[in-house]
Amino acid sequence: MEGFALFMVALVSMGITNLAMVPEKTNRNVSAMYVLGDSSVDCGSNTLFYPIIHLNLSLLPCNGSNSILLPYLLAKKMGLPYAEPFYTQNGTIDGLLNGVNYGAAHATILSPTSLGHQSLNHQLRQVFETVQLLELQLGHESSRHFIRSSLFYLAFGKDDYIDLFLRNFSGVMAEYNGPQFAEILVNQMVHAVMNLYDMNVRKVVLMGILPLGCAPSLLFQWHIDDATGCVEMINEVVLRYNVLLEKSIVRLNEELPDAHLVFCDLYQGVKKIITFPHFFGFEDAKNACCGLGLYGAEIGCVTSDIACNTVSANVWWDLYNPTPKVNSLLAESTWSGQQLLSNICRPTTIRGLV
Repeated sequence: MEGFALFMVALVSMGITNLAMVPEKTNRNVSAMYVLGDSSVDCGSNTLFYPIIHLNLSLLPCNGSNSILLPYLLAKKMGLPYAEPFYTQNGTIDGLLNGVNYGAAHATILSPTSLGHQSLNHQLRQVFETVQLLELQLGHESSRHFIRSSLFYLAFGKDDYIDLFLRNFSGVMAEYNGPQFAEILVNQMVHAVMNLYDMNVRKVVLMGILPLGCAPSLLFQWHIDDATGCVEMINEVVLRYNVLLEKSIVRLNEELPDAHLVFCDLYQGVKKIITFPHFFGFEDAKNACCGLGLYGAEIGCVTSDIACNTVSANVWWDLYNPTPKVNSLLAESTWSGQQLLSNICRPTTIRGLV
């Protein structure tokens, strides 16, 4: 129904005479940015009823604004407008040409049982509806060129593992071991890339999962704090997913003509920051800036009034999300491959991709 509504509004607002409309040319090598993902890309603004069903996440998971999240920082470096949330779109072609954020807090790779979640497949359907509408408005060749020159950003898996470790989602932990679970998730991501490729998408960035075993909530829940300051058993499971995903991306780059797929190893970047916090200008690599109790993780960030005085001193903003300063370091590294956190994105940087 949501796709049909978007389709009808577009027809009314644009009129049949605009079907051959072509987007204005710019000096950029990338036309727009389309974002799919989980709580890594959405602070709740694109999640229906988020204040009521934020579940394992904080009420304020992103210091109050999507603009401090990694895809938004990268859009700024590309000279692109922020991709507005899907549910704020009014069906105009201008809104779609500026990019769309389909991501939603709680979104998982595996299809959820809760209606409050949005899965990877749900977001892919929204992308398909957008591509159809662009083809209707721009014509086949113009829309094909536009999609091929746009960047698609995918960040999934984080919330699948949060569910796995904290709630034993759907009993999956009893049914699969860590490597099997990672293989299931990566197979779904490969399927998603193939679907996007069939829609003429050619530039894709896939983000790895950060070291969740170092996140305040998991330190609190698992009551394990070894010499590294992290729950390494959890990190090993997450790392398995990242390794498999990168191997799949290497293979897809070889098999798919004209595909340009990039894997960005956020695990490596954040782990280096946590291991050497003072080198990167941080004072606290364990505790959440906004939260209450042990590690600031017994109660998540329910109001910014309980946040620490100097946000930039902490690695973690809340239960699982890094602070804006960490995101800025990751944005610089994924964009340019700068030396402090070098070689995060492979086989090229995001600047090299676009």
